[in-house]
Parts: sequence; structure tokens; C-alpha cells
Amino acid sequence: MRRNNHSSLKQLGTFCLGILLVGCLIQAAGWVKNDRLVFPDVPEILQAFFRLLSLPATWRKVGVTLLHLTEALAVSSFLGVSIGLAEGLSPFLRGLLRPLMTLLRSLPMIVLVVIIMVLTRYDRVPLLASVLFLIPLISEAACEGCVRIEPELLDVYRLCSSLNLRVLSRVHLPLMAGYLRQAYANAVGMGVKMVVSAEYLVQTRDSLGKAIYSSAYFNEYQDIYAYALLMILLILLVTAVPRLLARCMAVLKR
Repeated sequence: MRRNNHSSLKQLGTFCLGILLVGCLIQAAGWVKNDRLVFPDVPEILQAFFRLLSLPATWRKVGVTLLHLTEALAVSSFLGVSIGLAEGLSPFLRGLLRPLMTLLRSLPMIVLVVIIMVLTRYDRVPLLASVLFLIPLISEAACEGCVRIEPELLDVYRLCSSLNLRVLSRVHLPLMAGYLRQAYANAVGMGVKMVVSAEYLVQTRDSLGKAIYSSAYFNEYQDIYAYALLMILLILLVTAVPRLLARCMAVLKR
């Protein structure tokens, strides 16, 4: 237990040093470019950050963006895992869907958002764009995890039961957990960027994307950096929730 606590404190210290390094880079860029408008001082950014945290409107914007992110992760996780399982169990489907997954994975973010803007209502763009962007990431991890399962284990379970939902949920998914966990960690970071970018382009009301657009329009660059710091904390929060739930479940089982 002490070793785990020491490791957690060490990771936290390293993370804080990383934030300090980013602040030093922004400060250095301001000195080199001699432009304090685009590269404000770190104390000015921190002041803007704490000012934004004290505003109820900021938390309303965080709530809207977090809702978009949660919906996108839920839908893309369900579809991505389903598609990945199908690809892992069927080489035919894997070859059939590979061009589509490659297209979605390689399509530039801005192009995907613009296409969806033309096809549907603007309020649906952050969700749909994020789902289409994340499905290849999750499905690839699910497919890889399914293919990597040792055949001997599957043969043992096939002796007791044929392939069904119970076998998929109790055998395949637990054995694929490592791949899906890493995919989820990547999906959260990419999902936040995708959601905020889509909100920025379609001007979603009361969202972080809209707030960043307004700050750029009025040349309030210290607020832009403050919102970026807020997005980092949001990513850390969302990625930490599953770990906390897993620890709570482990404690309850004891």
C-alpha cells in the first residue's frame, strides 16, 4: 500500500513538473516573439483560470461539453466494441470493414465536422462527429484484443457452451480489458479535442468551444490558455473515474 501511495505521489509530482514546463515554454515564447497578447504571462493565465472557476457560467459550459463527451463515449464504446468483436470473430467482416474504418481514422477532423454540418442539425454535430471519430479507435482495440485471445482458452469454453452473449460478456470482454482500457484512455483525450473543436465550429451555445471562440474574437488569449488548462483537468477527471470505481468495487468485494 505504501509503495502504491509513493508511486501515486511521484506521478503527481511529475505531472505538476510537466505543467510547470508548459508554463515556462509559454513564457519563453512571449519573450522570443515579444508578444504578450498571444503569449501572456503565466501569473496572468492562472489569474484568468481561477477567475473562470469562480463563475457559474463556466461550470455550465463545462457541463454542456461534458455531456457531449459522455454521450459520445457511450455511443462509440457500444458501437466500437460491437464492431471490433464482429471483426475479431469474422475475418470476412474484418476485411469488409477495414476500408471504412481506415477512412474514418484518416479523415481530417475539420473535414468530418463540415460534412456532418451539411447533413444534420448543428446541435447534433459535436455528438455525431465525435462518435464517428472514436469508433475506429475503440473497434481496432476490441478487434485486436479478440484476436489476441489464446485459442486454448476459447477451446475450453467451447466445450461447455457455444458462442452467445453470456460467453462474450464473461469471457471475451474480460480478456480484452487491457486493450479496451488503453483505448478508453486515448479516446477521452481525443474525444475532448473533437467535441470542443466541433462546438467551436458550430458555435454550440453555453459550451467550452463557444467560450474559446468568444475569447479569441475579443483577443482574450489568457482566457484561452485558462480554458485549455480546464480541459486538461477535465480529461484527468474523466479518465480517473473508472479507476476510482474499480478500486471501490475491489474494496467492497473484500
